[in-house]
Amino acid sequence: MIDEMTTVLEPRPLPDFVETKSVKDITNRALFYIKAGLPVHFRGPSGTGKTTLAMHVASKIGRPVVMIHGDEEFTTSDLVGGEYGYRFKKIVDRFVSRVLKVEEDMVKRWVDNRLTVACKYGFTLIYDEFTRSRPEANNILLSILSEKMMDLPVGRGEEPYLKVDPDFTAIFTSNPEEYAGVHRSQDALRDRMITMDLDHFDYETEVAITQRKSKLFKKDSEKIVNIVRGLRESGKCEFAPTVRGCIMIAKTLKVQNITPAKSNGAFMQICQDILASETSRVGSKTNQARVKEIVEKLVGKYS
Repeated sequence: MIDEMTTVLEPRPLPDFVETKSVKDITNRALFYIKAGLPVHFRGPSGTGKTTLAMHVASKIGRPVVMIHGDEEFTTSDLVGGEYGYRFKKIVDRFVSRVLKVEEDMVKRWVDNRLTVACKYGFTLIYDEFTRSRPEANNILLSILSEKMMDLPVGRGEEPYLKVDPDFTAIFTSNPEEYAGVHRSQDALRDRMITMDLDHFDYETEVAITQRKSKLFKKDSEKIVNIVRGLRESGKCEFAPTVRGCIMIAKTLKVQNITPAKSNGAFMQICQDILASETSRVGSKTNQARVKEIVEKLVGKYS
């Protein structure tokens, strides 16, 4: 029985997922590796669709999904389980009217956490941003991915080892190691998974995603994507803008019911605000001014 503290997701196709030729190629390759019994690791910059792609692949597998988000404060017990609260049992015996017999028993209550649940029942595990957890917290994964055995704490009160269900599948995502808050993963763990490096989408995919997410006309989506890609290719930003910037700009236009051609200067301001924010560190006014200047030229070029 799955404890009520563990949330299990039902795998469903994402309603607004865009599957172009390049996305379908990545999906199929990932499914080939999973079919061979190998865990998959999507690694790439923020905004390249790692988590969305992991959810999409999980929907193709069709098994229930357990999701974990990496956290600096995680320990092994946050993945495996631990003792949460107590179970109290009291028996009152009045079989003989003049004799009162009371028996009390109090034991700690063990609760399986998400990794144990996924291994036990053969669910699909999505470990999002797993390198944000400290490496020692993830050591439990080594035997799971290689020997298909899970070491269990003594306090669980059952067998010291759990044989991982054959249907268990693991999908990992992570940002590059130079990102703030990211730990360097163990070599032993990386050796046990197939790492697929993701980069920015191709032009066709970015236009399709922008249009699908915002419901704008294709020609307007193309203008937005051209501006964002032009800024990215300029190489003059602290952080390269991603398709997220395209989506933010497009959704803002849709909500205000305006188009790039008929915005009375609002389109320029929206692009500058969003792209300067996405590509700059907090308080980096020099970069923001440079980005706004480049955006102004790009808006003029594609308007």
